[in-house]
Amino acid sequence: MPVRPPAPLTAARLLRRTLRRHRGRLTGGVALLSLHQAAEAAVPLAIGLIVEQAVATGELSALVGSVVGLAALFTVLTFAWRFGARLTEAAIHSETHRLRVEVAARALDPRGHRTGLRSGELLAIAAADAERTALIIRASTVAVAALAALAVASAVLLTIDVALGLGVLLGVPALVAALQALAPVVTRRTAAQQAAAGATTALATDLVTGLRALRGLGAVDNAARRYRDSSRHTLAVTLRATTMSGLYQGITAGASGLFLAAVAGVAGWMAIRGRISIGEFITVVGLAQFVAEPVRALGFCGQLAAAVWASAGRVARVLTAPPAVLPGQRTPARPARVRLALAGVSYRSLRDVDLRLHAGELLAVVAHEPRDAEALLDLLRGRVPADDHRGTVTVDAVPVSDLSIDALRTQVLVEPHDTALFEGTLRSNLLVHSGDPDPDPDPGVGVARPAGQVSADAVSAEADPVLAAAITAACADDIVGLHPGGLDHPVTDRGASLSGGQRQRIGLARALVADPPILVLHDPTTAVDAATEQRLAAGLRAARHGHDRPDDPAAPATLVVTSSPTLLAQADRVLVLAAGQVVGSGSHHDLARTDETYRAAVLR
Repeated sequence: MPVRPPAPLTAARLLRRTLRRHRGRLTGGVALLSLHQAAEAAVPLAIGLIVEQAVATGELSALVGSVVGLAALFTVLTFAWRFGARLTEAAIHSETHRLRVEVAARALDPRGHRTGLRSGELLAIAAADAERTALIIRASTVAVAALAALAVASAVLLTIDVALGLGVLLGVPALVAALQALAPVVTRRTAAQQAAAGATTALATDLVTGLRALRGLGAVDNAARRYRDSSRHTLAVTLRATTMSGLYQGITAGASGLFLAAVAGVAGWMAIRGRISIGEFITVVGLAQFVAEPVRALGFCGQLAAAVWASAGRVARVLTAPPAVLPGQRTPARPARVRLALAGVSYRSLRDVDLRLHAGELLAVVAHEPRDAEALLDLLRGRVPADDHRGTVTVDAVPVSDLSIDALRTQVLVEPHDTALFEGTLRSNLLVHSGDPDPDPDPGVGVARPAGQVSADAVSAEADPVLAAAITAACADDIVGLHPGGLDHPVTDRGASLSGGQRQRIGLARALVADPPILVLHDPTTAVDAATEQRLAAGLRAARHGHDRPDDPAAPATLVVTSSPTLLAQADRVLVLAAGQVVGSGSHHDLARTDETYRAAVLR
């Protein structure tokens, strides 16, 4: 019998899953909060009984017993609320954490995602929408507890007078149903407010990330105007949503007040006519005042459910987004002499590109147009689905689309031009690629690591030869030696505490520490001075290709996308891309002597 695929995750299914995942705490929380509300509803009844059986009769023993009973009632309702609320809050925070982890895992999935959302919007969903979605737990427990309170109050009222009890039983559902007519409007405006806030957050993230570039281009004023317009739009949408929310609350409070006034008026008329006693009248008035709380709670739950539904839809959109790339399961059987190859590849601006990177080779690529370089780097990162390009991209004779994610990461490391550093220390940033992903479960048994994978323990000392050699090759000695903390010098988020040249050198040193079989670099020297660039180019050559291993298919290979003549001079071969096509190949010196366009592009 064929297995049916799982149903797509919608907002409704996500909310049901949330409730199922915490059914233990939810059951306990609902039971205790319902007990609390039932005890609250019993307070007016207890007061009415005390008036009739103790105050009116003047019996001391009845009064003492009544006070003790009332104290016990308040003890029950207090502890029931305390522990019920604790269970509910624990479930809410636990679910918030789990949803945030799920959204973050989807956003960081190496296969990518087709959400169409920017980083700032994903951040807003992981932070705000995940927390708001978990509030379905609070809405559910509060709603059930409110219904329990109304059930107890209605039962007492039915006992006192059937007509009065039926009035409450029929009037409250009608009131709640009428109030729910506004819920779709609240949902739509809340969803619009969340989307606008996410877009503004995304824009703010983009502007902060590119602030230095904006300053360099003199575009800060234009960027500020864009953010101001987006912020004003978000403010307007938020005010509309808040206005609707306030209107909803106001109508809820007003309608419930009128309803309760009617109940109290009818009870007073019955007391005057002698249909109910004074104690029953006190009970009815007390219950009439109390019923306002569960009615308002039901209104709050309706309003909260509208916001929860909108957030759940945004979270479900992220969690159900298909991956951008579907990787394979293969791993290269052995290193090939051609470590990396593009055969007839057309993608975006690229047209029928052929490229071969041999074992032990340092290949440079000069792209006259930045878009050609970006398209090439996206292909090498494995971010492009096989259906989105023509031709084949292979690593060690295996198509990239057939490689597993782990195999591709082990074989190819692409160090981007915009070096991404993380908050921590110089050491933690240098070792970000070099941790052992599969720790040995038995410390007594040695496990051979792939080339370039160095455990964090192995580089804990300042004098570690692998780390020291990488730092020297990347000309990062002065960065480490400049600070008293050395490798333990703190680095702020995105490396903001370092200059552009320092970030580039730390990024290159990090790539050299990882020592991947295939290293791809994109403009690694644009922010350093000429003297440093000369030393860095020589250091890169020595670190990656200092040992002459022409017949070793496992020799590391390096591809550098650059227009730096210093780096080009160190390359074994230079490939020239123009208008998306390969238009030249040879050594840097030969191309500079024979190709005028090449010479004009790189010898500035």
